Amino acid sequence: MRYIKPEFIKFAIVGCVNTVNYYGIYLLCLHVFHFHYFYAHIIGFILSMIGSFFLNVYFTYRVKPTWKKFLQFPLTQVVNTVVSTALLFILVEMAHISSSLAPIIAMFFTVPITFVVTGRILKTA
Repeated sequence: MRYIKPEFIKFAIVGCVNTVNYYGIYLLCLHVFHFHYFYAHIIGFILSMIGSFFLNVYFTYRVKPTWKKFLQFPLTQVVNTVVSTALLFILVEMAHISSSLAPIIAMFFTVPITFVVTGRILKTA
């Protein structure tokens, strides 16, 4: 545990908060508004990404938010978006896993990659 950077622990905490936000929005869109799972995923992803930016800026990396960083932040999610969306499709359509559970499984593959890319973007500029 002592070999884990404090930033990664904070990133994991923010990730948990962000995941709860995403999942709540996803389920709301899926079950209350009856959106297709793909649209529910995209809406949840975008709204939780905005929250994630501010949590990572103020809590994880303790850097000053700028418009440049805010506009670059979605780049941290490009790989995350592509991988999580592809995994969501594979898990739901091919593996026949519940569309309510599939996003949680996909998350385990995207977190480490996102940590590295996020740190590089938010610590520069």
